[in-house]
Amino acid sequence: MTTPAPSTAPSEAVPFDAHGVAPIPPEARDSSPREQFWIWAGANLAPINWVLGALGITLGLSLLETLLVVAIGNVLGCALFGLLNVIGHRTAVNQMVLGRAPFGRRGAIVPGVVQCLLTMAWVGVNTWVVLDLVLAVLAKLGITGGIGLEYLVAAVIMLAQLGLALYGFYAIRTFEKWTVPLTVLVMAAMTVLALSKADLHWTAATAATPAEKFTAMTQLMTAIGIGWGISWLPYSADYSRFVRPEVPSRSVFWASALGMYIPTVWLAALGACLASAGTGSDPSALVINAFGVMAVPVLLLIMHGPVATNILNLYSCSLAALSIGIEVARWKLTLFAGAVASAVLVVFVRADSFGHAFDNWMVSILVWISPWSAIVVVDYLILRRGRLDIPGLYARAARSPYGQWNARALISLGLGLVAGWSWQYGLVPVMQGPIAIAMNNTDFSWLSGSLVAGGTYYLTSRRVVVRAPQLA
Repeated sequence: MTTPAPSTAPSEAVPFDAHGVAPIPPEARDSSPREQFWIWAGANLAPINWVLGALGITLGLSLLETLLVVAIGNVLGCALFGLLNVIGHRTAVNQMVLGRAPFGRRGAIVPGVVQCLLTMAWVGVNTWVVLDLVLAVLAKLGITGGIGLEYLVAAVIMLAQLGLALYGFYAIRTFEKWTVPLTVLVMAAMTVLALSKADLHWTAATAATPAEKFTAMTQLMTAIGIGWGISWLPYSADYSRFVRPEVPSRSVFWASALGMYIPTVWLAALGACLASAGTGSDPSALVINAFGVMAVPVLLLIMHGPVATNILNLYSCSLAALSIGIEVARWKLTLFAGAVASAVLVVFVRADSFGHAFDNWMVSILVWISPWSAIVVVDYLILRRGRLDIPGLYARAARSPYGQWNARALISLGLGLVAGWSWQYGLVPVMQGPIAIAMNNTDFSWLSGSLVAGGTYYLTSRRVVVRAPQLA
């Protein structure tokens, strides 16, 4: 559907996003690299990164070792994320539809369904963090209400997130553009305050041997190093497709990569510093212990992060559903996603240990994203050299130049899933692969899954993939 170009004048109302998964027409592509930066910075300026940064200390690493793993690992993860944003900008097509090129018109339904389900669950996970923070604020004010208050607050938060996601991309970018800069300024001031009061232990570590340290580093790399940027890859083109066509690719790359890198490393480092000072790893506990009486205004502001993340999850969920062929209005799909996410929230609220539950979740999603993204990158960059038949992505399965089912891509994805599971080390036995156990509980699931899937797809497809004549 084609809509008039939305105005960016602050005095005018934010237009409703009537686009589905068809390529965004040039007149509707008015987003800038700066707006893309704020979108991704807002999504990652979230307390959950404190928890994952603190994980390095929990695993036995020193503060210095944790900071190095987080800073170095995210260089690669965020670079991959920036790369897929460039593909979305060049094609004006959302991420799951782009997957039709390697997987086939109907074969792309498989990763599309997975992405749809995972984004709904992510909303429930992230809303738990917001709920925890709000309840901590209310407790500081002397307001308690038991389970009834808990579910009332959860409902209010979910409705606020749904409202923005229902309105679509233009509301999302406006929300991020006006709220993230203020949040950044406040968080910068509060970071200085927290670190000035913390007694940091730079080299103290509970992992005594080099083998133990290496194991902990691989697990942290999966959770908040390379793995964090990879976990966002299925979302990337959903937003960069709105960037103005004349914007250079390098600007799109740096805006999205840095929008992911800066807040992720910043908050993970803060969480690691606070954990090394003995203030725990729970989001609300970290805030209250670090900021004391200033915790109330800080908590109110950092609630922005999970909400900013969830509106992306809800929006991308609806696009994934449209990509697999569900013919329902995007806003109706968003409503359905919110209902499912609410059910997931109930499960996480009652979890014995949120930290353990989230770590299990993080490891499990990388097992499919790593091989899927490797296939998409190999297909677009190496085999097709950036050339796609865009209309062919939307043609009926029988007429699409990409076919109905690409068995080579699906088999490569299956092999990548097995390889990823084999070298992952989760917190429950079913997520502990034989190679991970044999290699002292290390976790290279992101690497093994990517290499096997991408390598298999390249070797089996290099002589059969035909590049489109036009450069997308």
